[in-house]
Amino acid sequence: MPTYHQTVLLRETVDAVNVKNGGIYVDCTGGGGGHSAELLSRLDAGGRLIILDRDPDAVAHLKERFASDGRVSVVHSEFRDLRAVLDSLGVGLCDGVIADLGVSGHQLDEPSRGFSYRFDAPLDMRMDPESGESAADLLARLSEREIADILFRYGEERYARSIARSIIRAREKNPITTTLELSEIVKSAVPASARRAGQPARKTFQGLRIAVNHELDTLGESVDGMFDCLAVGGRIAVITFHSLEDKQVKHCFAEYCKGCVCSPEAPICTCGRKPRARLVFRSVTPSEEELEANNRARSARLRAAEKLRMSATDD
Repeated sequence: MPTYHQTVLLRETVDAVNVKNGGIYVDCTGGGGGHSAELLSRLDAGGRLIILDRDPDAVAHLKERFASDGRVSVVHSEFRDLRAVLDSLGVGLCDGVIADLGVSGHQLDEPSRGFSYRFDAPLDMRMDPESGESAADLLARLSEREIADILFRYGEERYARSIARSIIRAREKNPITTTLELSEIVKSAVPASARRAGQPARKTFQGLRIAVNHELDTLGESVDGMFDCLAVGGRIAVITFHSLEDKQVKHCFAEYCKGCVCSPEAPICTCGRKPRARLVFRSVTPSEEELEANNRARSARLRAAEKLRMSATDD
């Protein structure tokens, strides 16, 4: 069977959640099941693993891969709905949560999914092809200003305005429906120096993918939800792949770890605020060995935090 996805920061991520016997763990982005398999290898017979993914292809793959393991539940869901998923399974709090926010190798390498400029394919980019607007739908509906804003904010594309202008001109003649069409439009809209520097459509595709899948709209809220689902001593580990994601995750973790916010001049603390978590480490990036084996890991960054006891009544 071909490799569905090459897992990033495998050992480091599973080490971060400190798997213990009888624990309940959640892989919020199951993908090819690499992190899940490693979690299961460290979990005893009394443990439980709940795997989520919003991509029906991934869900089908995961159900087949782990069909014989009674410790596993695979659920077709977005990680922002983790609390509802746990409630539906009769689970209160869990001992560890991991989330890999990257696009899976399957999504990038399967032409029909429309994530990559390497193939001529329908311009889709939806992680769940059964719901929401595709990238082609967005480019047909949005104004020039809205397109430029997406490319600049989410793709960090310096030529966003020029590319958006070219997209509008092109769609006035024909709808933009394939990845190759979009890639060629981007190439025509950027200076020759940008074309020589590498694939000029990369940032445009990133920006559109983030917009199509609403990847940043509720990320902070979703991370908060994951943290709230942890028992005391439970750990959350999140892998990000670009600065926009990482800033949100870093901010969330910093808020959990923040203690007293009283003025340094105050003689005693009156706010009563205590840290809700401690950092397991500041951040971890792939080793040179991993980068040699998997170039797609180059921008990955792992952060992890452990939930602290706030009062005697905490579980």
